[in-house]
Amino acid sequence: MARKRTTTRIVVSTVSAWVVGFIFFFPILWMILTSFKTELDAFSIPPKFLFFHWTTENYATVQERSNYVHHALNSVILAGGSTLIALLIAVPAAYAMAFSPTKRTRGTLMWMLSTKMMPPVGVLVPIYLLFRDFNLLDSRIGLIAVLCLGNLPIVIWMLFTYFKEIPKDILEAARMDGATIGKEMVYILMPMAVPGIASTLLLNVILAWNEAFWTLNLTTSTAAPLTVFIASYSSPEGLFWAKLSAASTLAIAPILIIGWFSQKQLVRGLTFGAVK
Repeated sequence: MARKRTTTRIVVSTVSAWVVGFIFFFPILWMILTSFKTELDAFSIPPKFLFFHWTTENYATVQERSNYVHHALNSVILAGGSTLIALLIAVPAAYAMAFSPTKRTRGTLMWMLSTKMMPPVGVLVPIYLLFRDFNLLDSRIGLIAVLCLGNLPIVIWMLFTYFKEIPKDILEAARMDGATIGKEMVYILMPMAVPGIASTLLLNVILAWNEAFWTLNLTTSTAAPLTVFIASYSSPEGLFWAKLSAASTLAIAPILIIGWFSQKQLVRGLTFGAVK
């Protein structure tokens, strides 16, 4: 009887997981299917799921109208650059807070996290004016700085959580052997926290890759990433759903592939320290 209940529970859990997974994936699937439709089929009612005229014309039009490689390269530079700089700042900051805490550490962490709760539009005007005065509008350096500072609180919080799970005795033993703080971080702390650092890196890359607010307001063409590439298919004449879906599919494809192949590492990092 107990074995039947266990089997039933496993079946129900598995089916439920597949249903929830399909619900989350369906919008992406629908977008991909729409990218292979004509504009007429994309607006058809009732919607056509599989039985429609398949075409790759939308992808050809997107390639002719926009420079996909240019926008994709900008996305790679912005996401990669902001992530690397954020890690360079966050690792020593999280190290200090995790292993040399003060009575203000918790308050500092909460203050940093509270900055993520502020609507970006609330600081758009001053940041825009700063960018204008320092000639940073439509520049990669300016956007990297904004993306880095915007995601830095999350990066520090995640690394702080991972570092707290590492036993202090190991670091103290290294100090007794004469290890400096730099060697302690490079040769002991970071190798032990590789899953956490990797998951933090991947999450920051995804956040930077998907950032649309700042890229749409601070760029036009030179530093425009794929989010601007997608937005260019919204025009005064209306939305061209099939072409917009093709552009969106091209924009999410790289990060979707990276996420698919690194999902085990991401899950491992997000659960790092959860089980003793």
